[in-house]
Amino acid sequence: MAAGGEEEGCEHYRRGCLLKAPCCGKLYACRLCHDGAEGHRLDRFRVAEVQCTRCRLLQKAQQRCEGCHSLFGEYYCGICHLFDRDKKQYHCAECGICRIGPKEDFFHCSKCNLCLSLSLRGKHKCIENVSRQDCPICLEDIHTSRVGAHVLPCGHLLHRTCYEDMLKEGYRCPLCMHSALDMTRYWRQLDDEVAQTPMPTEYQNMMVEILCNDCNARSTVQFHLLGMKCKNCESYNTAQDGRCRLPLEEQ
Repeated sequence: MAAGGEEEGCEHYRRGCLLKAPCCGKLYACRLCHDGAEGHRLDRFRVAEVQCTRCRLLQKAQQRCEGCHSLFGEYYCGICHLFDRDKKQYHCAECGICRIGPKEDFFHCSKCNLCLSLSLRGKHKCIENVSRQDCPICLEDIHTSRVGAHVLPCGHLLHRTCYEDMLKEGYRCPLCMHSALDMTRYWRQLDDEVAQTPMPTEYQNMMVEILCNDCNARSTVQFHLLGMKCKNCESYNTAQDGRCRLPLEEQ
């Protein structure tokens, strides 16, 4: 940020300096701009020099220009060499990178290996190193992404934006098929629809074996085109696990 409040930087970050890539020696506004233009990645931790965008002085990485005293970023991390507006960022030693805070609103889950909202402490299902898995929707990295992660009830992670897009098409985790949100209200609505929609005579006594994607229980229930409810948890997130058959007395 140059003196006088004029914003500089790129589409990713607002900053008043360019990073000198330790790999190729080229100057870029940020590592993402570098990675998008080059055939290799910029190691943020090895950045040693920056160039002021106001006076063009090449200097060691620091928060303020030693030549014209311009502020390179309201926030600066000397480990990640992140310069940006103040977004209440903090550096998480366990994650190894900077996160958007405020820090007091988050905790680091050592098993999931990710900083999560305090509202999820003790209320989420942990999966070992789940943050190091790519998002199953876009297949891009989650751990270092600038887009926040959404924790599903099953413990799997999606980018927040990918989760929102997924809900436009369906309600199940793309990895394990578990319901991605509380569907109780919809299941009760489906109860009414099933009760009001009788099956044709030839299907009225048809039974089928099902597997529940939510609780993994197996049940034998009456076949219905609108859905088949798990006897254990009453979810309709089920899949047929065998052929349809008639009760023994009708065979």
